[in-house]
Amino acid sequence: MTSSISIQNLKCGGCAATITNRLSKIEHISDVQVDEEESKVIFNHEDEHQRTLVEQRLKDLGYPPVDDENSLMSKAKSFVSCATGRISKL
Repeated sequence: MTSSISIQNLKCGGCAATITNRLSKIEHISDVQVDEEESKVIFNHEDEHQRTLVEQRLKDLGYPPVDDENSLMSKAKSFVSCATGRISKL
């Protein structure tokens, strides 16, 4: 099945690269796409358990869903994730 999650703190291609890279490592998650304009992550998964794992991984990276709290810590994590993604694109 295909799901999409609208997220916070998505700034650029560096963020998108980190998100794509990290979510693709979760078992049974495939075809990860990041829509920078809509701040949305789209992916395929087998069941709701994988969707929950994706949401948690996004939070851990600093990209909480739009209906979650966006704390200062989340914002800081997103800057680190963004920088990591920019470096990995080099």
